[in-house]
Amino acid sequence: MRLAEKSLALVALMLMPIVASALEFRSISSPKAVLYDAPAITAKKLFILSQFYPVEVIVNLGGWLKVRDAQGGISWVEAKHLTSKRMVIVIVGQGEMRQSADISSNLIATLEKDVLLEVVDVKRSQGWFKVKHRDGVVGYILISSVWGFS
Repeated sequence: MRLAEKSLALVALMLMPIVASALEFRSISSPKAVLYDAPAITAKKLFILSQFYPVEVIVNLGGWLKVRDAQGGISWVEAKHLTSKRMVIVIVGQGEMRQSADISSNLIATLEKDVLLEVVDVKRSQGWFKVKHRDGVVGYILISSVWGFS
């Protein structure tokens, strides 16, 4: 019986998809990208994402990518509509952009939920990282205030 259990566990492990240790985030590169329920143009269209919206890549089939959005929805998008440009989206009611990576530093912007920010530097500093608003304001935001950064 013990050998059967080990064999079953081994088979189960072999059948499990391999999960990457680091999350892969990309953003929408075109003005609008259609998301589908399967990796084909003929599949059901679910919704459209606008340019710079961040997505997490779950599966890469070359021409098609299975992605997760900030709300947790999973769908498929053509790879040609994505870029490696790193963007994040504010997920709290009001995100605070600070002059430096410290809660006591000067507040330089208050950001509403769903505002998109460009990642300037992926290096973390005590739970903060450097971002840029589309208006050119550059500062630091808490990782817990945004989605799209690992």
